[in-house]
Amino acid sequence: MSSNTSRTLLVTLLGAFARRAGDWLPIKGIVSLLEELDIDESSTRTAVSRLKKRDWLAPEKRDGRTGYRLTELAQSSLASGDEVIWHSRQPAQLADGWCIATFSIPEEQRAKRHLLRSRLATLGFGNVGQGVWIAPARMAADALELIDHLELTSNTNLFVGRHAGGQDLTRMARESWDLDAIHAGYREFLTRHQGGFQPLRRLAPEEIAPRDAFAHYLRALDDWRILPMRDPGLPRELLRSDWAGDPATHLIEEIVTHLDQPAFAFVERAVNA
Repeated sequence: MSSNTSRTLLVTLLGAFARRAGDWLPIKGIVSLLEELDIDESSTRTAVSRLKKRDWLAPEKRDGRTGYRLTELAQSSLASGDEVIWHSRQPAQLADGWCIATFSIPEEQRAKRHLLRSRLATLGFGNVGQGVWIAPARMAADALELIDHLELTSNTNLFVGRHAGGQDLTRMARESWDLDAIHAGYREFLTRHQGGFQPLRRLAPEEIAPRDAFAHYLRALDDWRILPMRDPGLPRELLRSDWAGDPATHLIEEIVTHLDQPAFAFVERAVNA
């Protein structure tokens, strides 16, 4: 798991709090909030500039204060991310079967081919061979929507069915997804945040210093948000018995429940300062 950076922390800040503050934050508030996480003003302004170029932020003054508004693209992207980040994929049922996507895209459309691969991976598909991807059957509707959006219907086929025989499914899963890396990511999340959360867990939310709540909350969210996007939500039978995704999910749920209120109170003070 990579350490927190100005760019990732800014995106996490926007996703967690900007939408609850009228889709807008003053630049002074953004700078002061990220300074609490040891991000200097220069790095913060560089991160803001990059998001402006990506059409995520638009400059806008409110009540005489200079700030940035979330664009429609940013709001849409953050909402899509929420579906995975806050509703992490629960283990699929083995009996529900599998969705298999195959495609053959000509070289002149290689950009679309690359995009399809990366988007399928984000949806939780694993690569089982040249142009062949697999995921739990429940991902079929999302895959169809993706294929239609990329206008690749004539280049792809989608099948849904059960495993009838052949290679052992556990072996197939290990060869199609990097389950060791996903497990390791969850373990690192637990290592980084379990100990620091223990003292805060013993306090009622109103007893926690808002600054402490904000710092721990935002770092934890920043580390967490990429993990569910890598996890395909495979059937429990195909995962190791000590799968770290379970305790990691429980920990982030506890952190959100316990720290969200005082963390948002700290953000509101910074925004209104």
